[in-house]
Amino acid sequence: MPPAKSPCGSCPYRRDVPSGVWSADEYAKLPEFDKPTWEQPPAVFLCHQQDGRMCGGWTAVHDMDNSLGLRMAQAIGLMSPETAQAALNYETATPLFSSGTEAAEHGLAEIDTPSERAQRVVGKLAKKPGVTRS
Repeated sequence: MPPAKSPCGSCPYRRDVPSGVWSADEYAKLPEFDKPTWEQPPAVFLCHQQDGRMCGGWTAVHDMDNSLGLRMAQAIGLMSPETAQAALNYETATPLFSSGTEAAEHGLAEIDTPSERAQRVVGKLAKKPGVTRS
């Protein structure tokens, strides 16, 4: 499915999400999409809310014209042309980090000592069915 109108409230790409919400493994995935097309993961990055949508933050931050994941999903028939076009045209007013690397550095900064605010976000996520931090 195409990304939501704006990145979810716990998106690792959002500037207003506290550090340390997601696991280190999840943050480690983000810089991989900053690489040249041929070095990127060959899959789209899905929303952590487990709703089957592309991550809005991922779609907005990374160049979808040069996304290997987007190209692969289209090539093997996992994504409709309409969904691909929605990703290519995606815009949001939500303040986001400028790259996967920047988002990962922020997320990892307090991963060992998450703030109370981060702990509240994690608590809310833990109550949602199907959402895991790993």
